Amino acid sequence: MGKLCASLTVGLLTVGLLIASCLATFILMMASVLAAPLQEIIVTANLRQDKAMKTPDSVTVITEDIIAARGAQHFEDVIHGIANVNYAGGSNRARFFQIRGIGERSQFVNPINPSVGILIDEVDFSGVGAIATLIDVRQIEVLRGPQGTRYGANALAGLINISTYDPVDEFELSLKLSAGSYGTQTLGMVVNTPISANLQGRLIAESHKSDGYMKNDFLGRDDTNGRNELTLRGKLAWQVNDHWNINLSLARVDIDNGYDAFSLNNTRHTLSDEPGYDIQETNYISLKSRWRLRQVHVEALLNTAGSDIDYGYDEDWVYTGIHPDGYTATDEYLRERKTLSGEVRFLSTEESRIFGDTTDWVVGIYLLKSDENLHRKHTYQGTDFFSDYDFDTRAVFTQIDTRLSESLMLRTGIRLEQRLSDYKDSEAVAFSPDDSLWGGQLVLEYLLSDLSLAYGSVARGYKASGFNIDGSLDLARRRFAQEYLIEYQLGIKTRFAADRVQLQLALFHDDRRDQQVKSAIWERRDDDSTEFIEFFGNAAEGTNKGIELEISWAVSENFQLAANLGWLDARFDEFINKVGDDLSGRDQAHAPHYMYSLRLNWRRGAWSASLSADAKDDFYFSDGHAVKSDDYILYNASLTYQARRTKITFWGRNLTNTDYFIRGFNFGNDPGKGYIREPYFQFGEPRVVGIRLEFDLGK
Repeated sequence: MGKLCASLTVGLLTVGLLIASCLATFILMMASVLAAPLQEIIVTANLRQDKAMKTPDSVTVITEDIIAARGAQHFEDVIHGIANVNYAGGSNRARFFQIRGIGERSQFVNPINPSVGILIDEVDFSGVGAIATLIDVRQIEVLRGPQGTRYGANALAGLINISTYDPVDEFELSLKLSAGSYGTQTLGMVVNTPISANLQGRLIAESHKSDGYMKNDFLGRDDTNGRNELTLRGKLAWQVNDHWNINLSLARVDIDNGYDAFSLNNTRHTLSDEPGYDIQETNYISLKSRWRLRQVHVEALLNTAGSDIDYGYDEDWVYTGIHPDGYTATDEYLRERKTLSGEVRFLSTEESRIFGDTTDWVVGIYLLKSDENLHRKHTYQGTDFFSDYDFDTRAVFTQIDTRLSESLMLRTGIRLEQRLSDYKDSEAVAFSPDDSLWGGQLVLEYLLSDLSLAYGSVARGYKASGFNIDGSLDLARRRFAQEYLIEYQLGIKTRFAADRVQLQLALFHDDRRDQQVKSAIWERRDDDSTEFIEFFGNAAEGTNKGIELEISWAVSENFQLAANLGWLDARFDEFINKVGDDLSGRDQAHAPHYMYSLRLNWRRGAWSASLSADAKDDFYFSDGHAVKSDDYILYNASLTYQARRTKITFWGRNLTNTDYFIRGFNFGNDPGKGYIREPYFQFGEPRVVGIRLEFDLGK
């Protein structure tokens, strides 16, 4: 009852804040007549690009200015400012994200089906988000809710689309240098050059290093959880003729990080004698071609990516001999993933509309081949473990946009997908499931005015079936079925006060069926050590509902305010986990009831500044235990001076040095306490401050 009251209170406060903000805006509107209109933002992740305020979806766009103001190096550095979006630790860099309480939190032995899609330059990196570095990123688009038409099985909860800058037809050369606390050092370079009248190239390189935020007292080192990250990217843009252009992207991202994040005393001081690692080496190529003909536009995508993902840790977290009853063990997962995908879309033009010139259409086909090999090395395995997991996906999709009147639009989309999988491992476990999947959406849009849009939608998202391969599981828990989600959403987007105020509001209700949830247990071995066993299964059902609100206000020529708020109620309707706990009515993991971010930007002449506060409610870390994160608020700031060719920025994140946690477990791992079950936590980022110098060396 207390939680329900708290949830209702937060919901009422959110609605109250919306009303108060609107009233305050109107009252003070005349005081801001000198303010410039807010910048229009284009959302590129959909099948047809459109302005964010014209997109009938709950979308947050993180621009380059926001990235710079936070001194952000990685997507995890800006995620606190996005309502109803969370992430999980358990590694050095965040790999797994949750949208509206839906999303995976880790991967060990089992193959997984991601719930949150991640695209970087239109290459699929779902489930391997560690490479989401932010050098030369133009914008990040977060689309909440199932993207069944656009993206398919990997976007049950939503889509994160990261777009880097394309080449332009002017010469540019810039250098970026940063230094900060915890040994932070970053050196980056961007070169853009026209090669010919119709061909431009862009090259970026960045090296980022940090000691990390832990100290290993046993080894006397402060870099065992450190970071060493290299990003290289090249892009070509070729305008073949007036109707045909080709874009090529090539990149290598080398993440060579340590992993030494847990201690028996829940502090930032560890005692590991064999610190772990969190490494990802990724190469990708993305080729996109567009033909703009009179009757139809054709877009073709061809992508290939290869990633070596190595992850290992000191399982006992201490040094050998710390206690007579202690044990010594390490666990390592060496994973190789290769993907090859192709997509062709046909888009109507004004000349090829159908149904009496009222209807635009998109038709496409999609192919994906994914190969994933795993080599696990564990102290207590008699022999190393090997597995091969391959799947082929084929899909067709269409979207039809029909204008029923000058003010009313009906959007209909559907995607049909076939997935053929094959799994085998060194323990003679084999699965070959086939899935026939479908998803889509029905959206009704109504133009209240030239500046206001209201919409209602029904969407179906889906995830493929899967299997658990841990030999210690009983047969009944080996297979789990497809999951699907039906979402109902109402929204409004409006601009007023001469385009100086923009407001987006979305209300959603998701019905989850055959929900795939992950549980984990620790079992005592005969030698008193413990074994970690994880598995996926289908909960009977769950409900995720809530509100998302974004307001941007150009208060004056010098000031801009922005607020991003989310309220979420994500519960299990029926679910009993592996240890026999009935979780019916309990919150789902990584689903805080509220999140908000408030930001103030100021600019005058060569000076600019930014202040922000990001808040998050408490939430459960897992569906397998009751350990929770505390609620917290993080404060960030930046101050920038920009001369003609030089920019200096002082930035800071988590300025009050608030302790918060990004991963939590509940098991016994301390021999000094007889291995009793107790909570263990991984800390989030402490206070980090730094300075960034940017030099424009040529245009």
